[in-house]
Amino acid sequence: MNSIKLRLFLILVSVATIALTGCGSIESAAQDDCTSIGWQIGSKGYNECFKARVYERKLDYSLPPGDRPSPSVI
Repeated sequence: MNSIKLRLFLILVSVATIALTGCGSIESAAQDDCTSIGWQIGSKGYNECFKARVYERKLDYSLPPGDRPSPSVI
């Protein structure tokens, strides 16, 4: 690779990394959900809420049964 292509590639990788870092994780979103409705971290209710929210979010982001991802155009 010449230096221009390498620089462009590194810039794209850096931008993608920053963008994905801003998204957060399923666990942090579940924690935010449970604390926003008043549960205290470590309580029994919080632990049940957290497990339920993580499960729900994983279902939201998973593919339907029998569905396969399609190849990218790029």
